[in-house]
Amino acid sequence: MVSVLQVAGRRVLVSSLTAAASLVPLTAVPALAAGAAPPPVRPEDRAPQTARHGGDHLTVVVRHAGTGRDGTYDVSCHPGAGRHPDVAGACQVLDTHTRWGRDPFAPVDPGSACTMVYGGPATAHVTGTWAGHPVDASYDRSNGCEIGRWDRMVPLLPRLGAQPSA
Repeated sequence: MVSVLQVAGRRVLVSSLTAAASLVPLTAVPALAAGAAPPPVRPEDRAPQTARHGGDHLTVVVRHAGTGRDGTYDVSCHPGAGRHPDVAGACQVLDTHTRWGRDPFAPVDPGSACTMVYGGPATAHVTGTWAGHPVDASYDRSNGCEIGRWDRMVPLLPRLGAQPSA
């Protein structure tokens, strides 16, 4: 035999649980809505800007690469501008090699095994700002690793070595 008190208690319990369950979505919505959009960017979080060119500006100094290749070139990206023979290509190669957490201008790892192939006396020095980070990178063609590092940055750096046949 079930008493009236037990039935009434169950009804109150079920009603209480139903009411509590209906409140869960209401408390979850503000938390989800808050996480749906990133917080506003603070001024101190913005990429450093140089007064002349904006954030993505590089100066490339090329030496001993040969006539028509040596010189000092300026390139700005986003939007593309500057005194460089191929601004669009330079910006494209930079964008292609830019990955979160990786420096596109990083030197060859000191522990790398490199072929002992000499690629010539050409050197390049790249300075400026890229993706909000200062850049001060030197390039040469002293071995296979350095040649590969240089070639990955063509056309920011001039194409050297064997030219592909057309």
